[in-house]
Amino acid sequence: MQRKATALDVAKRAGVSRSAVSLVLNGRGDGNVAKESQDRIRQAASDLNYSPNPIALSLRNQRTRVIGIVSDEVVVSPFDGNIIGGADDVARAHGFVTVVMDTERDASRDESAVETLLDRQVDGLMYVTVGLKPLDVPHGMLRVPSVLANCYDSSPAQRLHHVIPDEVTGGREATGHLLQLGHRDIAFLAGAATSPAVPLRIVGHREAMAKAAIPVRDDRVFMAGWDINDGFHGAMRLLDGVAATERPTAIVCANDRLAIGVALAAARLGLAVPRDLSIMGYDDESRIASTMVPALTTMALPLREIGAAAMGMLLGAIEDPQSGPAGGTAGLETMVPCRLVVRESTGPVPAL
Repeated sequence: MQRKATALDVAKRAGVSRSAVSLVLNGRGDGNVAKESQDRIRQAASDLNYSPNPIALSLRNQRTRVIGIVSDEVVVSPFDGNIIGGADDVARAHGFVTVVMDTERDASRDESAVETLLDRQVDGLMYVTVGLKPLDVPHGMLRVPSVLANCYDSSPAQRLHHVIPDEVTGGREATGHLLQLGHRDIAFLAGAATSPAVPLRIVGHREAMAKAAIPVRDDRVFMAGWDINDGFHGAMRLLDGVAATERPTAIVCANDRLAIGVALAAARLGLAVPRDLSIMGYDDESRIASTMVPALTTMALPLREIGAAAMGMLLGAIEDPQSGPAGGTAGLETMVPCRLVVRESTGPVPAL
């Protein structure tokens, strides 16, 4: 039977000290071990099929190397589970495992979920939500290193770092894409007023229009809802019975399901997309945006990136409990940019 490789074997193969191997494979190499040496250590560990013993690590560090994640419904969400996926990728890369509890939108279960995870001696906690929203932070999250992903502390004196999408820039870039194509009459179906993301995206839309010196008509921006049916009726309100010279040439939608409804309304009215009407979505929802006909141009929410960034901050706080964000409340916020995905539903402004 072949002997299992040890940290000393890795050190010899990489030409470094055993302590350097320990630092790198425990996620503390940056600032302590040269980048070239780190690369050699990881390559040697891979060649020898070596990984640190998690039980031994826990005994030495007095840690379980387990991260608790509480979500409102991300586990059963069709696409926001990517936040947890991104977080788990980073955790596993650093020798941690994640345990997830889903409250299914029952806020009364938040405290008990956190306490259940704390009883299992987790090293840190993350709260993840479907959609950007304020959160009444469970008190137990203040007892261990904790971070919020896609949500933020509803308290006026925020206490935890939060990682959220840059919605203002997302709205600005969505409209900016259409402006670059020559559109000047652009409508915005803005979702529902209950979402904190909606006013931020509207701000971005208005900023893009203002930069182009184009006034925003009151009837071109309104709350429509989030579903396909809402998009259909919102588009019919803008397009049905309106002369070609008076209807908007492009519509920005607050999510991809609204965009489906707009496309259905365009088809009902005999309008070709994007020849007669350009449609812009938001989210880049899996199995929707890329499979629409025509495929949907959209702003991709950086869900995996949010999860990864939040987990990276959490692990940093676990490794160095004295570290923390500087700059007061402003230092507690990290915004991750959304990404423009150009497909076939947007095109040049039609010649009227």
